[in-house]
Amino acid sequence: MAGKDKMKPLPKSQMPEIQVQEKKQNKDNEASEKEHTFAWKFLSHSQVSMLSELSVEEVQKKMEDILQFKNRQTCLKEAALLDYYVSGFWWAKEMNFTSQQISGFMTLLRMLLENAKKHMSLVDNWKELAKTMAGIRQSSPAGKGGIEFFSVDQAISIIDYFKSSLFQHYKLYEFLFSQPRDELVLALEENIEVIKPTEFPFPAPLEEGLSSDIYSQFIAPAPAEQSEDEMGKQDYDERTSVTEAEVKDPLEGYTMEDVKSVLGLVTRDVIGNLQTEISEKLRVQEETYIVRMDRLKNS
Repeated sequence: MAGKDKMKPLPKSQMPEIQVQEKKQNKDNEASEKEHTFAWKFLSHSQVSMLSELSVEEVQKKMEDILQFKNRQTCLKEAALLDYYVSGFWWAKEMNFTSQQISGFMTLLRMLLENAKKHMSLVDNWKELAKTMAGIRQSSPAGKGGIEFFSVDQAISIIDYFKSSLFQHYKLYEFLFSQPRDELVLALEENIEVIKPTEFPFPAPLEEGLSSDIYSQFIAPAPAEQSEDEMGKQDYDERTSVTEAEVKDPLEGYTMEDVKSVLGLVTRDVIGNLQTEISEKLRVQEETYIVRMDRLKNS
């Protein structure tokens, strides 16, 4: 039309450059959007879909592999952190979150725990959660915090969950990351009887063994024969020792009070040793039961 400027078409030589710039800008926007979103940072889509089909025990085993925990049965720290992640995932599943929402919630779960690990105070960590969740109310995409896939009601439920789980026990998590735990090592002593060397008269091993009657009759060496003089002397010595023992009174020269005092001392020593031994056995059993109870609580 007359009086109006017509747009001039761009030269064909400049069109490829413009297309390349547009593609690059789209990739930058996608990368920026992915960087600021909470979904798929900690758990991928395939991992969330796989975990959603499992039971609690199976989720715990898979989560143990994802977190690369190797000593859950003996390390209290790994057991507590595994329970933290498994409980959070199962809560999100029971809230009927989508896969994207579950992944974003698990990323938020991990972020708050990492803040506690970095010794961030409870107030600052709470402000970090409030700042992140406040992005849901923003109308512009630039003001959102990467969790725009949650609704306001879901955000309130998430805040209540962290209030009753992580923040309620925040001091315990700080202690978990700052204080090493002493390992309780219990020793078990076993007595093993071994076969004596061949030069001693001893029955053969069980797979080659014989009955005791056959062994004593045909294999065991016969006792050395003694002469009549030696036997007579041995009998005389035995009779003499018995006679002397019958004649002598072991309590001769002691009064009744001396005997009572000696018996009292012996009785106290025996009872004291028994009490010490019983107390030691009770202490060992108590430590064993404590370890078993810790294992049952962590399993």
